[in-house]
Amino acid sequence: MMSAKKRILEEIKTFPGQSGIYYQNLETGETWGYGEKASYLAASIVKLPLMAAILLWKSRGETSFDDKVTIREDQKIPGCGAVQFLNGDVTLTVGKLCKLMIVISDSCATNALFRHYGAEAIRQAFLELGLTGTQFNREYWDEEREKQGINNYFVPEEMGGLLRRMYDRTLVDRESSDWLEDILRQQQINHKLGGKLPMDFPMAHKTGDEEDKAHDVGIVFTKSPFIACFAYVGPHMQDYEDFIRRAARMLADENGGVDM
Repeated sequence: MMSAKKRILEEIKTFPGQSGIYYQNLETGETWGYGEKASYLAASIVKLPLMAAILLWKSRGETSFDDKVTIREDQKIPGCGAVQFLNGDVTLTVGKLCKLMIVISDSCATNALFRHYGAEAIRQAFLELGLTGTQFNREYWDEEREKQGINNYFVPEEMGGLLRRMYDRTLVDRESSDWLEDILRQQQINHKLGGKLPMDFPMAHKTGDEEDKAHDVGIVFTKSPFIACFAYVGPHMQDYEDFIRRAARMLADENGGVDM
């Protein structure tokens, strides 16, 4: 029978646009990929490395989850999340904004954190975390900067590296790695990596969705856990989402199955 790797690599090449995958088995260390070193327009994926940057600053005492941030009514944007539906100016702690950013991919919360820390501090933290192609350059729904060609990017292999260090409890430190894995396990947008897995199957992941983008990066905790980072920018977003579902199930079946 054809291996999952071979089937996935044969199909991923058929998608028009830009497609990629990074895979790593967390027990054996086996890695492979396709387009895994390229930069992709990020959608919500850069919320993951921003979270890692905040944990880095927190570990040094440069920020606290108790710090308060105010979101003005005129700073609210559409898209994912709940903050946009709260009336008037909203003041929340950094910790609550982080949870909203990851668990329900709240873009208002993310923009508030981006403004709070600033683009240059985020850039420096990304570099310190070893992220050279992954960049958070502008807020969400900033049409003026988007027209200027200023965008956000991620590299599947770099996201895999972050997830590997989190799994090894070396992403910043053990406490930060524990916190990040716990919050990624609470992610509520599970229709891609988890789409053909049993409901509530253990995963720690972050998605990215726009009309021409379909991403999902995370760890699937089968008997032999693995990292899978999927990226797609192109006209067949819905077909690629189905590909992610099928590919994740194939990989799960090869790595110990889904019986817990």
